Amino acid sequence: MPTYVYKFIETGETIEVQQSFSDASLTEAEHPETGEVMAVRKVFTPVGVTFKGGGFYKTDSRGGSSASKSAGSTSSSGSSGGSGSSDSGSSASSTPAPAAPAAAPAASSD
Repeated sequence: MPTYVYKFIETGETIEVQQSFSDASLTEAEHPETGEVMAVRKVFTPVGVTFKGGGFYKTDSRGGSSASKSAGSTSSSGSSGGSGSSDSGSSASSTPAPAAPAAAPAASSD
């Protein structure tokens, strides 16, 4: 069951109450020290969540094609820094692919 924080309106003190999701919010609660029934309000606190990994940015949610474009732009910026269009980035990323198989036969013939 979730734990909710309630604040006594008169004293400013807080208490934690375990309630079901279907239970209504409390409007009055017994003060733990005095035993007196007093008015309370629910306190909303931010949830402590940390998102790690990919997919949490606006540009990451667009599917597989954007990931390949970003990888292509990374390799194209390393090979040709003056080119800014996306078409030259995709052609530059396809140029190293044939070079890799050509290097493999050269290494095996040694």
